[in-house]
Amino acid sequence: MADIRPFHGVHYNPSLVKDLAKVICPPYDIITPQMQQELYQRSDYNFVRIEFGRELPQDRNTDNKYTRASATLKKWLEQGILKVDEKPSFYIDDHHFTHQGKTYRRRGVNCLVKLEDWSSMIVRPHEGTLSRPRGERLNLLWALQANISPIMTLYEDREGKISSVLDTQTKAKPALSAENVDGESHRLWSITNAETIDRIRTCLADRPLYIADGHHRYESALAYQRERRTYEKSSPGSQPFDFVMMTLTDIADPGLVILPAHRLVRGMARSALNGLLDRLKEFFTVEELPLNKADIRSQISGLLSDDKDKVKLVLYGLKKGRLLVLTLSNFSVVRPMFPYFHSELYQKLDVSIVDHVILEELLGLTHDIAGAFLDYTNDAPEAIDKVLEGEYQLALIVNPVKPGVIKAIADAGDRMPRKSTYFYPKVPAGMVFYRFG
Repeated sequence: MADIRPFHGVHYNPSLVKDLAKVICPPYDIITPQMQQELYQRSDYNFVRIEFGRELPQDRNTDNKYTRASATLKKWLEQGILKVDEKPSFYIDDHHFTHQGKTYRRRGVNCLVKLEDWSSMIVRPHEGTLSRPRGERLNLLWALQANISPIMTLYEDREGKISSVLDTQTKAKPALSAENVDGESHRLWSITNAETIDRIRTCLADRPLYIADGHHRYESALAYQRERRTYEKSSPGSQPFDFVMMTLTDIADPGLVILPAHRLVRGMARSALNGLLDRLKEFFTVEELPLNKADIRSQISGLLSDDKDKVKLVLYGLKKGRLLVLTLSNFSVVRPMFPYFHSELYQKLDVSIVDHVILEELLGLTHDIAGAFLDYTNDAPEAIDKVLEGEYQLALIVNPVKPGVIKAIADAGDRMPRKSTYFYPKVPAGMVFYRFG
C-alpha cells in the first residue's frame, strides 16, 4: 500500500516576494546554459540557484554548486525569503498552460510518498534512466537535505472520489499564485484539514503510483536513503529521508499532455547512410512523399498512425525534400532484434522499433555509443528544420505514447527506452518543496 503523507511545505514568502513568476524555475533537466543565465538575471531570488546552480572554473570540494545551493537555501530561510508552513499540508497545484493554440489545466497534489523499491510494485517506473543525472541529484540531496523539485506521478481515480474532494478545496482563494511564468500560470491551495487529508490518503492507499517524470530523482532518493541508513543505522521507514515529494496527477486528467520524443541523428559516415534505404525496405513498406514545407505539422500528423496494431514512422533526411513513411511489414522478422526480457508491448512501441531496429541494427548505434550521435525533440517541425539546416542528418518522427500504454508497460514490470515520453509542461521547481526534519 502507498504511504502518502502531508508535509510542512517550504515556499516563497508572499509578503517579501511579490511576483512568483520571477523566482520559480523549470526542473534541472531542461535548463540550458542560456536559460540558466536568463533565470539568474530574472531575480536575485530565482530558484535556479538552488535547483541547478552555475558551475565555476574555480570550483573545488568545499566550494561548488552544491555547497552554494546549500548556503543559499540557509540564507533565504534566515532572511524570511522562504518560509516553512506551520501545519503539515497537501498542496493542490493547478497548472494552466497552452499547447498548439489550445488552453489546458493540469491538476496535481503535492505530497510525500514513502520510498519503495521497484520490486514492491507500489511505485512503478515506465522509462529507463542514465547514471549521470542520478549522481547529480544525489549530490544535491546530500547538500540540501531536501527534495526541491517534485516527481510527477500518475494515479487512477476511476470513481472520481479524489477529484470531487479536490474540487471542493479549490473553491477557496489560493494560498499562492504565479502568473505568466513563460506563458504558464499556477494556483496553489494548502489542505490542512486532517479529515480531508485522510480521505485522500485512503483513496490512494491501495492504488499503484506511476512515475511520469522524475525517474532520476526517485532513484537518487532511493540511493540517498540507502546511504543514510548505512551511515546512521536508522530504523526503516522512520526518518524524513524515507519519503520523497511527489506531484500526483490523475491519469485521466484532461490536462495531461504527453509529447513524443523524436530522434535526431548526426555524425554518421556518409557510407553508413548510403545503403540505409535499401535496408529499411527489408523490414518496412516505404512510401515517399514530397515535404510540405508550408505546413509540416499537419502533414506529419496526418501520416502517423493511431492504429495500435500498426507501427508507422516518418523519416526525413535520406532524400532531399522527400518524407519517407515507414510501415513495419512483419513484426516477427524484427522480434529477434529486441532483448529477450522485454514484453511484446515494449517491442511494438514506435520508439522501441526506432531504437532497436533502425538505430542499433541498421545504423550500428548501440547503447554504449548512441549518446554521441543522438538528440531528441518533441516538436516534429523543429526536427525537420534541424535536418534542413544541416545540423542533423536524419529525423525519425514517432507517435506520442498514450497514458494507458505507460500504465500497461509499468504494470508489466517493463520500461520503455530512455527518452520515450515528454510530459508537457514540466512541473516547476520552487513553488513548494520538502525539507527534511
